[in-house]
Amino acid sequence: MAGSATPRGRLWTWLDERIGLADLEKLAHKKQVPVHRHSIWYYFGGMTLFLFIVQVATGILLLLYYRPSAEEAYESVQFLMAEVQFGWLIRSIHAWSANLMVFALFVHMFSVLLLKAYRPPREVTWFSGVGLLGLALGFGFTGYLLPWNELAYFATKVGTEITGAVPVVGAFALRLLRGGDEVTGATLTRFYGIHVAVLPLVATALLGLHLYLVQKHGMSVPPGVERRGEGGRTMPFVPNFLLRDVIGWLSALAVLAALAAFLPAELGKKADPFAPAPIGIKPEWYFMFMFQTLKYLPGHILGIEGEIVGVLGFGLGGVALLLVPLLDRRAARGQSSRLFTAAGLALIVYMLLLTYLGYTVSPTK
Repeated sequence: MAGSATPRGRLWTWLDERIGLADLEKLAHKKQVPVHRHSIWYYFGGMTLFLFIVQVATGILLLLYYRPSAEEAYESVQFLMAEVQFGWLIRSIHAWSANLMVFALFVHMFSVLLLKAYRPPREVTWFSGVGLLGLALGFGFTGYLLPWNELAYFATKVGTEITGAVPVVGAFALRLLRGGDEVTGATLTRFYGIHVAVLPLVATALLGLHLYLVQKHGMSVPPGVERRGEGGRTMPFVPNFLLRDVIGWLSALAVLAALAAFLPAELGKKADPFAPAPIGIKPEWYFMFMFQTLKYLPGHILGIEGEIVGVLGFGLGGVALLLVPLLDRRAARGQSSRLFTAAGLALIVYMLLLTYLGYTVSPTK
């Protein structure tokens, strides 16, 4: 009785009567996490979510000073970094957390792929996860232009030109993205709207679905672990797994602070549409393997422009990645699926190799 008289007890009772805190507490304590030699990969999902939250928080702070126009965008970011207290730090954390989020998302996706965590009944969980990966890349592509600096301007020009190479719909998609035939202030405001309104709205809905499905189906146990009978051990999600998650989040926050302090995001020169493109212009690292692949393709393949073949290839690859749970019938039956394991490993090697070459091979022009 004495405990219920405390302010905390009264607040808990008041909230419990209205939103059912006790039921949520029971649900949290009921959830169990499998314990086996691959359990470490479970933490990358929570790490990605944490870095997304950092993105949202720092992005809101940046919005307080950012002005989305070709005449004021660069100056507003310059003012933020030079005049606003800790403005440079917030922008640097936003930039670095974006990179770490995409990295954690790639690790999470490949761990799910190689551990066959997309098996029934988790197909829709995989679909929503691949969709979130696409949205993360969309965030990166649209956000890169917003400072309106030289590198961002020409990288966006190259990136949208690649979109224009898509057969049939390419010209329409190019004008839709740019808001015209060229990268202008209309492109900037359009990217701004997509970055702060359209993508967050879709991401929130898709993230809610993904988290609900993870909660509903729990965390998958790899087929090999199941066959060896090692998948029976579990740990409570609260507090055991959650505390480990928090330690990872605090470590990520420390890494973010160190990167932002010692390697702050630079602003560079203001974009000048009439200036020549800088030599060796490169996209963000998570687009580098695609960019470098297109550079290596010949001018024509079977009478079709090499760039068009490359863009179509990446599109088909994305569709194949999305449909992996439907294509991998052996894994659906709980059997060994070496073909998809080999394909996943080959994709990792291909992405790493082409990214490395993109940063080490000198431009030919």
